[in-house]
Amino acid sequence: MTTIAPTPTSAPRVTPRAGVGSSGLGATVRQSFTMAYRGLVKIRRTPEQLFDVTLMPIVFTVMFTYIFGGAISGDIGSYLPVIIPGILVQTNITSSIVTGVQLREDMDKGVFDRFKSLPIARIAPLAGALLADTVRYAIATTITFTVGIIMGLRPEGGAAAVVLAGLLVIVVAWAISWIFAYFGVIARTASSVSGIANLVLFPLTFLSNAFVPVDTLPSWLRWFTEVNPVSHLITAVRELVNHGAVTGDLWISLLGAAVIVAVFAPLTVRSYMRKA
Repeated sequence: MTTIAPTPTSAPRVTPRAGVGSSGLGATVRQSFTMAYRGLVKIRRTPEQLFDVTLMPIVFTVMFTYIFGGAISGDIGSYLPVIIPGILVQTNITSSIVTGVQLREDMDKGVFDRFKSLPIARIAPLAGALLADTVRYAIATTITFTVGIIMGLRPEGGAAAVVLAGLLVIVVAWAISWIFAYFGVIARTASSVSGIANLVLFPLTFLSNAFVPVDTLPSWLRWFTEVNPVSHLITAVRELVNHGAVTGDLWISLLGAAVIVAVFAPLTVRSYMRKA
């Protein structure tokens, strides 16, 4: 009787899970930059995403300068050193809302569910989104200073101080974006993220020293304006741009940014990993 040997069967194919083959800090960093590039490509295909950082600085600078310039500083030229730092900070801080809104939209559309099936670090899509938004802040900063110079701003602090002021605002805006990234992860809809963010940011930006001198305000409002962290950031930018001076407000702003990241980065990552 002839014995027939069993036909060998091929080993089952194992589909790698998210994170498999992606261990190591170097791999995670590379994948995060890849996801950041994805965000930039997305912006290139839908350039209307940049309207807030391209049009808002122009509209606000021209409108507020011609409305308030004569009444507050006597003429437009004297008001530009006051208003440009305020517009710069306001534009970058409010544009950080987009981080949470787009994150929530991607999660609602199932984009992040597709990323789970890829052999990449699960944190890479989140880190990439935050990295890509720094380009938005850089664009807003460049446009704001450009419009100011066209209108007559002459930074007495010099080019190096202007660059340092721009970097300071970008760092703080990136730190604040962690707050809205957290809300983007835990919120149910993108509109709720936008609503919460606007409810918080608009009082902070308008009830600051961005547009009017603090000493013209009522005493109770002056107190809030003086302790407002946005006012500290605006003052730091003004001192850099107009005088080339590094003051205590700069260190207060950096300390505040560090505290925000220390608190909200772990919260955001933990909440994101639970859903990723």
